[in-house]
Amino acid sequence: MVHKRSLVKALAVAALVSAALLARAQELAVTIGVTAGPHAQIAEVAKQVAARQGLKVKLVEFGDFIQPNAALSSGDIDANIYQHQPFLDAQNKDRGYKLVPVAKAVNQQMGVYSRKVKKLADLKSGARVGIPNDPTNGSRALMVLAKQGLITLKADAGARASVLDITANPKKLRFVELEAAQLARALDDLDAAAVNSSYAVAAGLSPQGDSLALEDVNTPYVTVLIVTRAGHENSKGLQAFVKAYQSPEVKAFVEKTFKGAYTTAW
Repeated sequence: MVHKRSLVKALAVAALVSAALLARAQELAVTIGVTAGPHAQIAEVAKQVAARQGLKVKLVEFGDFIQPNAALSSGDIDANIYQHQPFLDAQNKDRGYKLVPVAKAVNQQMGVYSRKVKKLADLKSGARVGIPNDPTNGSRALMVLAKQGLITLKADAGARASVLDITANPKKLRFVELEAAQLARALDDLDAAAVNSSYAVAAGLSPQGDSLALEDVNTPYVTVLIVTRAGHENSKGLQAFVKAYQSPEVKAFVEKTFKGAYTTAW
């Protein structure tokens, strides 16, 4: 009887130890969603830094701006890196997500590019201009074009401006709304396009060298965030990843690799 009790006790202790080890292992592992291209490259360096600190990082690449938040909300990933605050706010409102920023990642500016003209002023009447088809980045593109004097927007349009808010369009520009990921590849078929830096750099374009216009760096659209589900902000694994991401090694990689196309935001 005593032997049996000892065995039961030993098994119970072993189960507790195993559970503790499993919990610890789970704490020291995170799955991070990124868009393909620069964000994936930067996160790969952070992953290497994290590995040296005992944190296992799995990276999941996405090809659009919609799936990373859907995967995060459903719990398939622990955090993602690709979006700015206005886009996050719009996604939470429109899709009912409860996602929150954890830390700043990098700064990136939207640019307008063309393979048909050297200056935006040279766009002909009726020129076809591509803009992202998601409301937040579409609005962002329109504001860049408005700042260049190509269009005028309603004064109260704000961050949700759409083509319906255009009050003046002297060149009668025709706006082609496409998925953000498609715009750089569509440049041969368009007269110009507003492209997010992540997709521009992945397509071999330099925001500083190739764009005909860049958005103002002092806007909430420029800073990309590390985002997670509400309530998970303080998980040990995620905080360890943030520390690895905001490391001198990652900063040096961004500066050397992207030469101003991206800058660290911390």
